[in-house]
Parts: sequence; C-alpha cells; structure tokens
Amino acid sequence: MTKQNPFRYFKTSPEIIRLAVMMYVRFPLSLRNVEDLLHERGIDICHETVRYWWNRFGPLFAREIRKKRLHPSSRNHSNWRWHLDEVFVKINGETHYLWRAVDHEGEVLEAFVSKRRDRKAAMVFLKKIMKRYGKPRVIVTDRLRSYRAAMNLIGNESSQETGRWKNNRCENSHLPFRRRERAMQKFKRLRSLQKFVSIHASVHNHFNHERHLASREEFKLQRNVALVEWRQLCAA
Repeated sequence: MTKQNPFRYFKTSPEIIRLAVMMYVRFPLSLRNVEDLLHERGIDICHETVRYWWNRFGPLFAREIRKKRLHPSSRNHSNWRWHLDEVFVKINGETHYLWRAVDHEGEVLEAFVSKRRDRKAAMVFLKKIMKRYGKPRVIVTDRLRSYRAAMNLIGNESSQETGRWKNNRCENSHLPFRRRERAMQKFKRLRSLQKFVSIHASVHNHFNHERHLASREEFKLQRNVALVEWRQLCAA
C-alpha cells in the first residue's frame, strides 16, 4: 500500500513545518515566539498557523517516533526499573492529575491525564503502560495508596518499591513539562492536555541524549543524528 504524503495539500515546505513544530513542542516558546523566530529567518507566517501545524502534524510526528523507538530491534526503553509519579495540573481552575512513567534512564514511557487520583485511575495507567511495554521487574512509586490498591488487583504488588528519595528520577522528569506549561499559560481542556503531553513525551525522548553521561564528541554526533531523523519524519 502506497504511503500518502501528509504535506500534499500544503503550500509550505515540509522542512518549515517540521521546524515550527519542533520549536514549539521542544522549547518553552509561545506561538508568537515561534512566529517571531521564523520571521527572523525570512519565513512569514501567523502564530495561528503554528497552532494549526502542531495540532495537525504533532501527533503524526510523535506516532512515527514512537514506532521507531518501540521496534523490537531497538532497546530504547528498559523493563528493569520504572518510576511512576503524578503531578497536579490546573484546567480552567479545576485540578487534574498527570500520571507519568519513566524508566531508570529517564525515557518517558507514558503520560496519562485523569480527573481523579484513585485506584481506578491508577489501574488504567498501569494497564496502559504494561500493554505497550510489558511488565517490569521493579516499579518505584511514592506512598500514594492508589498504586498499592491497583497493583494488588493486577498481581504485581511484590515489585513495588517506595522510598524518600527513590523516585527523584521521575520527579525531575517533570521539569521540562512544567517549563512548557508556563510558556503555554496552562491548558483549557483535558483533551488538549492529553494530546500535548503525548507529543511532548515523544519529542523529548527523541532529543534527550543525556549529555552529562557522554563526551562532547559523542553528544554532538547523537544530536546531529536526531536532527537528521527529525527532518525525515513523514517523508514521502
């Protein structure tokens, strides 16, 4: 079956669309900031165009990144140790909960938004992760009782670990999303929040090279490879 070109009805070149989506999702920039930065490069577009592009092409780019990273030949995630945590997010003044899971290397595995922080929400979150990645050996969480109640029903309560500083890996991984949330001036709908966190997680994983663990030469090589792969997303 021939793969259709998602850019076929757009007059703007795919390179500009990919650049605008990457700048908006990856960096803590507003729509108008992206518009101004592109204007400095001689690209005259409206900030509403940037909004339309990331809503249209963001899920496509994230899906293609996820497929490549979840391919059986690649080992971009680990089932040795998972870190689970939740953060409070305001949507029109109402508190919602963003559940996030990362592995021991900081790879964002899943992001899930719910209205409650009970056993049912924890169960949906755990099932969603395990359906995609399988069961891990160890799951590190905070002392929220919803995790224990959900894991008792699943039958893997023996793999849970809790501790005062054990979950710092997941708590530190919230920082890129928090910076992005402030730039977007928060969210208006639960659906838009769920959509953005899914896209943001895939883009963050794609450009996260753990520069503190690699030499300068290796980091530059990995960064160039990530940019080349990004410029080839959804290519016809």
